[in-house]
Amino acid sequence: MSWGTELWDQFDNLEKHTQWGIDFLERYAKFVKERMEIEQNYAKQLRNLVKKYCPKRSKDEEPRFSSLLSFYTILNELNDYAGQREVVAEEMGHKVYGELMRYSQELKSERKHHLQEGRKAQQYLDHCWKQMDNSKKKFERECREAEKAQMSYERLDNDINATKSEVEKAKSQLYLRTHMADESKNEYAAQLQNFNGEQWKHFNVAIPQIFKNLQDMDSRRTVKLGETYKSFADVERRVIPIISKCLEGMVSAAKSVDDRRDSLIVVESFKSGFEPPGDFPFEDFSQNIYRSGSDGTISTPKIDTMKTDPKHSLGKAKNKLWLFGKKPKGPALEDFSHLPPEQRRKKLQQRIDELNKELQKEVDQRDALNKMKDVYEKSPQMGDPGSLQPKIAETISNIERLRVEIHKNEAWLSEVEGKQSARGDRRPSAEVNHHTPHGRESPEGSYTEDPSQEHRSPPQPDPHEFDDEFDDDDPLPAIGHCKALYAFDGQNEGTLAMKEGEVLYIIEEDKGDGWTRARKQGGEEGYVPTSYVDITLEKNSKGS
Repeated sequence: MSWGTELWDQFDNLEKHTQWGIDFLERYAKFVKERMEIEQNYAKQLRNLVKKYCPKRSKDEEPRFSSLLSFYTILNELNDYAGQREVVAEEMGHKVYGELMRYSQELKSERKHHLQEGRKAQQYLDHCWKQMDNSKKKFERECREAEKAQMSYERLDNDINATKSEVEKAKSQLYLRTHMADESKNEYAAQLQNFNGEQWKHFNVAIPQIFKNLQDMDSRRTVKLGETYKSFADVERRVIPIISKCLEGMVSAAKSVDDRRDSLIVVESFKSGFEPPGDFPFEDFSQNIYRSGSDGTISTPKIDTMKTDPKHSLGKAKNKLWLFGKKPKGPALEDFSHLPPEQRRKKLQQRIDELNKELQKEVDQRDALNKMKDVYEKSPQMGDPGSLQPKIAETISNIERLRVEIHKNEAWLSEVEGKQSARGDRRPSAEVNHHTPHGRESPEGSYTEDPSQEHRSPPQPDPHEFDDEFDDDDPLPAIGHCKALYAFDGQNEGTLAMKEGEVLYIIEEDKGDGWTRARKQGGEEGYVPTSYVDITLEKNSKGS
């Protein structure tokens, strides 16, 4: 169905319709632009979110837990997902929005040309009509003048009083007007024929062709909109496989979370290597009492020489309490002796590995320099062998220094491993005599005999005691007292169990970590939660 034949008289409406089509195309282009901006902002916010929750970390803070590694994997996948949203925005801007704006300009130019052609055709037809109308009016006017001349001639010709000259003059006037009327008639006939021909061409050739061009233009606009609709969807469809891979990566990261592995890492990170403390020995203070003997009473002999020194045991115990969570204050030592045995062993092993890597680099550099020196000696034109000597000497010096460092750290490592193996060997020895009362293991792992057996043989000093790590100081003086508001089981290393309402001595205030160091009436020391006790500090208090 053609606009030229069906809508031959609807030029103004077609002009409005084609303008509406271009306006709608530009409106859709604006919609695509806003969608593109939404995608860009969405991708930007996703990247900012990833950056916020994935901060920069140093080498020592490298994540090891599977749950944390999985979360970082999810963040990386989300960052890739944000990149795909940026691709969607870029493709929409280039293939949809940019194409629409370019095509809109082409349509405007083409529509303007077709409408100008239509207006020119209409103007030409109007011009032909005016010429025809003017000739028609002239013919009508000349006919009226000829009729008047004829009437004047007939009136004079019938008048007997009219002179011959007046009759002749009226006759010549009639002839002139009749001739002019005939010319006007011929001109009017020619203009009418010309106008009818132009009008037929206008409504059967020119206007149909112009309207057909407008119809083709509008059809192409509609087809272009359909293509851009599909492009709008295809841009999203092309990134769906990659987005699916990102989501699959997130699912795989979720499945890689391993609670057993994380628990093992916690053990390896915080294991101290100390043995759990054993039971406190029974201290029989009644041996100092002289009982009046009777015939049926056997007096208990007084044994003073081998009585356990409570200050000695407390001094060792109190220095071990930091294993629970309060590390000793002071600078870190080169041999890591400020750390628990297991952590010290790991640190020393890590340092040895790093030193071995550095040593291997220096050895490789020395070998390369020696090869270069040999080449220079064989081919002096390539270089001076003496110029390499300072560098070789420096490399050899570094090698010797690294070897000394490795030997020193290996000695410390052997010392730690020796102490740990010694503690492991002493534990079964205490369990052999399970039928007799047991003593307790000292904080360093040495075994303390039961007081009832002290008179048989004095305890032998353990060659693997941690003499460098702990000091046998006197018990700390009490700086106040506290009353337990709640019961606390104290199952962790370095803590002190207490019952509700029990009164304890305060020997060290809370340093800001939520724990207070306290001592029981019997001399046992440890840390208790600060929020579990009611503390009263005294300026002139003395230790128990």
